[in-house]
Amino acid sequence: MEKIKIVTDSTADLTKELIEEYDIEVVPLTVHIGEESFKDGSLTLDEYFERMKKSSSFPTTSQVNPQDFHDVYSKYLAEGYKILSIHISSALSGTGQSAQIAKDMLETEDIVIIDTMNVSAGIMISVIEAGKMVKAGKNLKEIEAEVRSHKDRIKLLAAFDTLENLVRGGRLSKAAGAVGGILGIKPILTIKDGRLEMKDKVRGTKKALKALTDFAEAARVKEGTEVVLIHAKADDMVNPIKSIFDSKGVSCRIVPVGTVIATHGGPGFAGVFYLEA
Repeated sequence: MEKIKIVTDSTADLTKELIEEYDIEVVPLTVHIGEESFKDGSLTLDEYFERMKKSSSFPTTSQVNPQDFHDVYSKYLAEGYKILSIHISSALSGTGQSAQIAKDMLETEDIVIIDTMNVSAGIMISVIEAGKMVKAGKNLKEIEAEVRSHKDRIKLLAAFDTLENLVRGGRLSKAAGAVGGILGIKPILTIKDGRLEMKDKVRGTKKALKALTDFAEAARVKEGTEVVLIHAKADDMVNPIKSIFDSKGVSCRIVPVGTVIATHGGPGFAGVFYLEA
């Protein structure tokens, strides 16, 4: 049986429990606030948002550098592993490109790199499913094929308090983000071709929540998989959505996002992710 190691980056927002359960290697991105830099995951959201408030400059994020991937890959290759490296959309970050550079440096075919064309829990779901298949003794080609099939099957909808952070961070165009500046308007986003795209705009938090609950009610979730609800200090948004999935008998996990995703989403956003049947 092949020894397979799953590697991902910190934008997958994996919990410690999931990392341990599926023995995942997570390579962190970096957040920068003023003159300070922190590895994603080293600060709680409360700590991070407090630092954001006190800083005179807007925080930025930086991708994983190729050497970090090189070091991780070298370690597991030396231990006889084949590596499945699953990453954030290349349209949103250069992290996957760094992974590819590291693979090219090592001149090996024992590393498979997958651009999920997704973000946060969209990556997480693929990592979880890959982890299950590793535990079940599937080979690398089988797991790769399954994960690649997720690109068009992982669905997401997210509601934001504002799009200011996404626009300032370069993850959304100024034209698309302009609506977020209108008083009381809550932008609803999805992902298409690896890029965030405006799906709708509603007035007020109640209507934003209704957009997410309607999405949850209509969801056709693949049997045996888990819905993931992400949020940045928005328990009031995700708890009612979890109740919907609970009533349908669908497993559902609530996960606070990490600092990189929080940088671009800002406080108060929430999202629903699932693998379609």
